[in-house]
Amino acid sequence: MPKWLKKSLVVMISVLSFGLISPPQTLLIDKISSDKTLERETFDREIFETAVVEPTLTEQLKEDSSDEFEKDQPSNVHGMVQSLMKGAEEQSFMKFGQKITPKIETEFRGMILPNIEKAIANVAEQYPDEALIHLAITEVPGKGRSEKIFNIMDQTTGTDVIRFHVRLDHPPQQGHWFNFHYHTYHDQFQAHHDLGSIYWAKNTPPKWMS
Repeated sequence: MPKWLKKSLVVMISVLSFGLISPPQTLLIDKISSDKTLERETFDREIFETAVVEPTLTEQLKEDSSDEFEKDQPSNVHGMVQSLMKGAEEQSFMKFGQKITPKIETEFRGMILPNIEKAIANVAEQYPDEALIHLAITEVPGKGRSEKIFNIMDQTTGTDVIRFHVRLDHPPQQGHWFNFHYHTYHDQFQAHHDLGSIYWAKNTPPKWMS
């Protein structure tokens, strides 16, 4: 017998008898059984939905956490470049000395250092991550009129990969200039790669590290 018909009979018997006559037990049993079945189906459905949703949320949280971790972690190349740049700055001002530094420091920081960073980054990107840790800066700038500022070498081979120099130029009627440039191992350090020039004055500048 259909469920809706059973429910209708139970209601009709109760109304017509003013509650004095109980509906047949079979109808009541069917109603109770139907209600329990509905409750069980609802409970099972809630459990299933929870089981499906919770792993999805967990996976999403893991993905979000992983994305944030990757954003917070700098690449190996970037980290090595920043480490090398710290040494590059220290070696540069050591070479300039107390007499030259005050006059060219602002221009050097604003124009030359960014170009040095780009040059170092270009070299570092050519190395696999496991080899980057072997790149190091030499710690002795050239004195007097030497062009050497610093070199970056591969410690596993003991050879230079890039050399940073500054040359004193004196164009006719234009005073004295410091020309910053670098050489790479690709052409046996022959070609000059320009980093920029800073004007000194008409008079001859002091010697490096003075």
